Amino acid sequence: MDNILTEKDILEQENKLYSAIKEGNITLLDKLLHDDLLFIIPSGETITKEKDLDTYRKGALKVNELLPEVENLNIIDDMAVITLIIKLSGKFNEVPFEASYRYIRFWKKFGDGVKVVGGSGIAI
Repeated sequence: MDNILTEKDILEQENKLYSAIKEGNITLLDKLLHDDLLFIIPSGETITKEKDLDTYRKGALKVNELLPEVENLNIIDDMAVITLIIKLSGKFNEVPFEASYRYIRFWKKFGDGVKVVGGSGIAI
């Protein structure tokens, strides 16, 4: 298996992730997120893949606008670390929100594709 990742690979995966988030596409999110994902959300809570997917299943998060700006992207063998600023607007539990967040995401290449294995997001 070729474990080499490229910047293009990661940016393609990021774009798929943005689409899945905006569309609430649980099937695509399930493919993009590793089963053992750990992610720290802006409240400081650590969530798992299943908890993240439940947010979409229940319709709690609805994203209207997602505007990403990549800050850094480092490829380290079969992993990538990306930092971004994302302007988001939408509704969470029917409460409108609009804010900018700084994210870090860790992507890793597996036999069945490149998946998010961890990350964190904070409001800025």
